[in-house]
Amino acid sequence: IIKSNVMEKVKIGIIICDRYKNCAGGKCFRSLRQREGAFALYKDVEVEVVGYTTCGGCPGGNIQYAPAEMKKNGATHIHFSTGLLVGYPPCPRMEYFEEFIKVMYGLQVIFGTHPIPEQYFLTHGALNTWNTPFLQRAIKDVLCDEKTRLMYD
Repeated sequence: IIKSNVMEKVKIGIIICDRYKNCAGGKCFRSLRQREGAFALYKDVEVEVVGYTTCGGCPGGNIQYAPAEMKKNGATHIHFSTGLLVGYPPCPRMEYFEEFIKVMYGLQVIFGTHPIPEQYFLTHGALNTWNTPFLQRAIKDVLCDEKTRLMYD
């Protein structure tokens, strides 16, 4: 996503699932500092979080408005939190939200923030949850080795 020999700053927004609205963001911010999970995309780039909010609850009413504010604050990338991918069930509207944000706001959407925790990896594996082409694409940046997954349990 980010390729440059010059140190640059990327401004991102994070949208979390409303089911986890009380989440303080600890795993997301730790993985950002350590450049793990989807934040490994920025390993050589300075990152500033310019927005952090929920989707607004099903059917995602805040998706219509939050990216606009984030863009006004300089965001070029919107991350859908790992919670949207690992909830039971994963958010069924992510693919639509991705397209909407690209078309409406011209922002790049990245699926995931922190690495998938081991407990979710095992359960969704047993349930065959992520066996669609879309979900395989969506989880690719947050799949990590077992040691890393265990650190995020």
